[in-house]
Amino acid sequence: MLELGCGYHAKHLIALMPRLKRGIGVDVKISPDLRDVKRLTLHEGPIEEILPQLERERLDAVLLISVLEHLRDPLVILESVWQLLKPSGVLLVNVPTWLGKFFLEFSAFRLGLSPKFEIDDHKMYYNKRDLWPLLVQSGFKPSQVELHYHKLGLNLFATAIK
Repeated sequence: MLELGCGYHAKHLIALMPRLKRGIGVDVKISPDLRDVKRLTLHEGPIEEILPQLERERLDAVLLISVLEHLRDPLVILESVWQLLKPSGVLLVNVPTWLGKFFLEFSAFRLGLSPKFEIDDHKMYYNKRDLWPLLVQSGFKPSQVELHYHKLGLNLFATAIK
């Protein structure tokens, strides 16, 4: 399993490690404490720079949880992910929606409850009609893509199977 934008503590990967043969995490900064976790390979740097280094990997699953909205060219990243997945591999994506935009910005810019720099880094928000074409253009078949709103429509979760 690969998690792009795994975060400093790689919490999702660490939680899944008992069920994984191997985990790979990518983020701009990762805790040095995680360097000794067995079966976990971590890469520090921008996703766009690290992905080409992984071109020989063949993965069962890729996670893009609250990451796609930060990428300058999400289609290029999704195309790379499609190439990395084994046949029947699964991509899991979570993104904020356009409705979520209002609440995220209000929380960060008016209430100070969220980091402003993180919300300022958002390049896109997604509804089904925004995310579905990206997944299909990157190689996933329409019949293998499922999209579901959650958190009262503030987020969109996608499952795409190669």
